[in-house]
Order: sequence, then C-alpha cells, then structure tokens
Amino acid sequence: MKAERAARRPEPSPEDQLKTKIEGAFPGRVREVRILPVRTVDVVIDRADLVDLCRFLKDELGFRQLSCITAVDWVDRFETVYHLLSYDTGQTVEIHAQIPHDDPRVASLVPIWNAANYHEREAWDLMGIVFEGHPNLERILLPKDFVFHPLRKEFPQEVDRQYISRRKLAGG
Repeated sequence: MKAERAARRPEPSPEDQLKTKIEGAFPGRVREVRILPVRTVDVVIDRADLVDLCRFLKDELGFRQLSCITAVDWVDRFETVYHLLSYDTGQTVEIHAQIPHDDPRVASLVPIWNAANYHEREAWDLMGIVFEGHPNLERILLPKDFVFHPLRKEFPQEVDRQYISRRKLAGG
C-alpha cells in the first residue's frame, strides 16, 4: 500500500528542483523564491548576495547566458533585475536584487558575464545605480554632460525638455 502511494507521488518539476537547490545553497539569504509560468524561477535577494548567487547559478547550475539587466525605482528602494538562461534545461532565472534608495550601489557582474557591460551602463545612465567594479561606467544613451538620471521617479520632466532645448539652441 505504501509503495503504491509512493509510486503515485509526482516527481517535482525541474523548476521545483531548481528552487530547492537555490534555497539550499543560500539558506536564510534568499528573501523569496517563486515559480513563474514558462519555466522561470523568480528569486528576490539583497544586493550583498548577488555575486555569490550568480556565480553559483553559472558555475554549478549552468546558467551561462545573462540576457538582460534592468532597474526599477520603487520609491522606497531600487531593484536591479537580471534574466539568466540555461541552454541545457531551457530554464530562466529572474533575480531581483534589492538596493536601498539612499545608497544606490550594487556589484558589477561584468567579471562573471561580459554581457553585463552595456546593460549596466544603461541602468546607470537612466537610473543612477552605480555598478561597483564596472570597467567603464559612463553614459551610453544620454549626453556625457547630462547630470540627471531620467527614469528615477524624482526626475522633474521639465528639466529634460529645458536641457534638450538649450543644447539644440547652442548647436549641440
């Protein structure tokens, strides 16, 4: 009878197994792990654990592709969001690193994935999050003398229009 029940117990999904591996490797350090549709595991961590988690995912679990980095301003905090892909399993891990609003810094992932280079520059340019250890953190979309980060919630929209207008009038 027990053998029949054990035989009927479904195997955990690959996403459940991935979730268990992440929680086991980072006990007490992962704030939240959820399974999303379409083979995606969503992980929320503190910025201090970002590099360790990414090295684990790349070196131990085979997540070799970093496909996207973006940033979100939640008014009370920033968040950098990373999308990692495993070619072997077809799974995606979405990492949300929470960053205090009064200290917008997080470690650069360029030493792990060179693809982080331009993504981090864009996130710094538009949101003002400093990626510590980045080899060339400078403007990529906006003029080099632009002093604002226009995707922040506090950014006054009128400043952007006035700045652009002055540059055009000055021939820039």
